[in-house]
Amino acid sequence: MIPLLSNPKPEGLVPEEGAEIESNWEEVVDTFDGMNLRDDLLRGIYAYGFEMPSAIQQRAIMPVVKGHDVIAQAQSGTGKTATFSISILQKLDMSINQCQALILAPTRELAMQIQKVVSALGDFMNVECHLCIGGTDVRSDMQKLQSGSHVVVGTPGRVLDMISRRAFKTDKIKMFVMDEADEMLSRGFKDQIYNVFQLLPPSIQVVLLSATMPSDVLEVTKKFMREPIRILVKRDELTLEGIRQFYIAVEKEEWKLETLCDLYETVAVTQAVIFCNTRRKVNWITEQLTARDFTVSAMHSDMEQSQREVIMQEFRSGSSRILITTDLLARGIDVQQVSLVINYDLPSNKENYLHRIGRGGRFGRKGVAINFVSADDVPALREIEQFYNTQIDEMPMNVADLI
Repeated sequence: MIPLLSNPKPEGLVPEEGAEIESNWEEVVDTFDGMNLRDDLLRGIYAYGFEMPSAIQQRAIMPVVKGHDVIAQAQSGTGKTATFSISILQKLDMSINQCQALILAPTRELAMQIQKVVSALGDFMNVECHLCIGGTDVRSDMQKLQSGSHVVVGTPGRVLDMISRRAFKTDKIKMFVMDEADEMLSRGFKDQIYNVFQLLPPSIQVVLLSATMPSDVLEVTKKFMREPIRILVKRDELTLEGIRQFYIAVEKEEWKLETLCDLYETVAVTQAVIFCNTRRKVNWITEQLTARDFTVSAMHSDMEQSQREVIMQEFRSGSSRILITTDLLARGIDVQQVSLVINYDLPSNKENYLHRIGRGGRFGRKGVAINFVSADDVPALREIEQFYNTQIDEMPMNVADLI
């Protein structure tokens, strides 16, 4: 068992929800070649389609590779997953066929996404990256873990279960990564994360990524981390570049459906994601559009894991063009072709606005976001503009040309 690091809490004010950390690391490396990475990893990075590191990659890869505990605060869509994936792959000892890095994520979809990125970037290294999530067969999970993987990506409940069953050996783990830590802690995983941490080697390096820094994230950093390097990539430095944002004034909620149908006629899009705030509305819109002979897919948290995987696969392959979903997917979908995001409902949580529209125009790509705004939604739209220091204009007639 490992004692929690007992750093005294600084006196004074408790930071407000979503507070920012202050950076204490200045070094910036603006090319992958300048990072002194292993050749087979560099090949994987370029084969994956990366050319230049993003802001977070330029700042955070090197301190992680050098062995520091690191807290990185940056939004979704900025290249965070590749930041820790590249760092982990650089530090692996490929002669040891045991888990050397554990990555925890708040949702199964995000864990699957991370596993794909680690495997793709590590393709030329022949890296074994195992996905350890609920909703899958426990026995085959145990067998795969016992046969050995260099990296394990999972959700807290299943990972803890596998460690307690002694199927998942943790003695060779050198690095513990928590992605979307704010989201993970708000979903009530705190006890499970603490329990997992107790079962890891005392010398473990901890890397924590979070879009916001609420008090429970700061508490975790104080208890688990040793003199962490702090890296803040500011919201206004990165967020909405390359994504054109518009609103359509829809007088009443009931008129949104007609507006959506009209938009379909105008916009022969590559692929689009439509976000709603409730599962019931996802189902209702899906029924309405299907009745009008539009082909759409729907996904929300009530569905079985296997069903969600099939739908995501169809959407990724392009055989389904329109995906209607709740915020379950606001984090963790990285479909290259998504060029249009429609907020049928404005998100109830301001942070999720960025996670949603960041689906279109992922790091360095172009995209369009269209917000349906009824009279009741106007204050929320103004709040989003202020929060992100951005301007959302009324949608022009020629929107089809912009997508």
